[in-house]
Amino acid sequence: MLRIAIDGPAGSGKSTISKRLAEKYNLLYIDTGAFYRTAAWMLVKFNLSVGELANYLKRCRIMLEKDRVLIDLDGNIYDVTDEIRSPDISMKTSEIAAIPEVRSVITDQQKAVAKRSSVVMDGRDIGTVVIPDAEIKIFLTASANERAKRRYNELIGKGLDVDFDTLLGEIVERDKNDANRSVAPLKKADDAYELDTTDMSIDEVVSEIEKIIRKKGF
Repeated sequence: MLRIAIDGPAGSGKSTISKRLAEKYNLLYIDTGAFYRTAAWMLVKFNLSVGELANYLKRCRIMLEKDRVLIDLDGNIYDVTDEIRSPDISMKTSEIAAIPEVRSVITDQQKAVAKRSSVVMDGRDIGTVVIPDAEIKIFLTASANERAKRRYNELIGKGLDVDFDTLLGEIVERDKNDANRSVAPLKKADDAYELDTTDMSIDEVVSEIEKIIRKKGF
C-alpha cells in the first residue's frame, strides 16, 4: 500500500504533480478539490441552502474518470469538468470547504477510497485529516504571484477572458480563507516534506518527490 498525500494552496502545482506520480507509480489519482468544487457548483446550480447541499452530496456520486468530473444525481449524469474550474466557482469553493456538514460528508467519501486503494490525493487537508497515516506526505508552496500566473495561463488556454490582477487578489483571499477556517484549515502536516515550487519546473518537482519516495523505501 502506497498512499501519497499532497497538500498546498491553490496553484502550487498539486494536481499536475499528482497526475504524474499516479502514472509513474500506478496509483489511483484523486483530485479532492474536485469534490468541493462540485459541491460549490451544486449549491449554485440548484440554488441550495447549506443543509440541502449536505443532503444532495449524500445522494449523489462524484466520479473522476480520466480528465472528466461527472456527477450521478438520482440517475441524472452531469459533466461539470469545465464549469467547476471557473473563477466564480473557485471562490465559492473556499466558502463551501469551511462548512462542517459539507466537509464531513466529503471527507468520509475520500477516506473510504484511501482505505481500499493505493492512491495519490491532493488537497489542503489530506496529510492532516483525510489520510494522516499516509506513507508519503508532501506540502507544495509557491509565491502568490507565481500561482496567479499559472492559473491565468491555464484559463487563457481554455479561452476564458480573465484579468491577472483579479486572479491574484482571489488567490490571496482564498489563501486567507483556507488557512483561517475553523474546520481542517490548510496547513503543513508535521511530518510532511515541504517544497517551494516557485522557480521549479514540473520535472524538477517530480524528481524531488521521487527521491523522497525512494528514501522511504518504495
